[in-house]
Amino acid sequence: MTNAHALAPDRPLARKRDADATRAAILEAAKIHFARSGYEGGYLRDIAADAGVDAALINRYFGGKDGLFAAALKDSIRPDAISQWERKTFGRDIAKMMANHAHHDNDRMHAFQFLLRAATSPTTAPLLNVAVQDRFMAPIRSWIGGEQAEARARIVASVFIGLLVERLIRDEPLTNNERDAFIERTGELLQSLVDH
Repeated sequence: MTNAHALAPDRPLARKRDADATRAAILEAAKIHFARSGYEGGYLRDIAADAGVDAALINRYFGGKDGLFAAALKDSIRPDAISQWERKTFGRDIAKMMANHAHHDNDRMHAFQFLLRAATSPTTAPLLNVAVQDRFMAPIRSWIGGEQAEARARIVASVFIGLLVERLIRDEPLTNNERDAFIERTGELLQSLVDH
């Protein structure tokens, strides 16, 4: 009797299957592609190639491109981050973050670029609206609480998104007196929306 492995020593061992790791790899590749190229330009074969998997697995795990896009949107908006905001220093903390370089946190920047692309596509804007309402606006409303929480949360979200866009366009950190004034004034504005 012969040993099959001894007869084919150059044959690579089969890769261990790990559904969770495969799903995560597809999701990460999708977020990068959708951020760079939008829904229409995010091709499943390219996403699968970057994830190191067969494109058929996208259908298996996500049901196709729409399901993958919805999952990538959901994964890009982290509602748990909102609960970690420190209420007493919220305004100043956010202002300092926005005074920094947009590439200070590449994961957040890519997530935001992805969301911007989704907002500009008639195909994906409705999906984005659902994700933003569930995973961004609702947690902000809950965190803010108090009187007129809905209106205050919407203003916080609008200012926050506007600041993200400005920082992305600026593409460099603020410096000197401008940085100080920006942090002071923006911090006061944001804090006034949180304090009731």
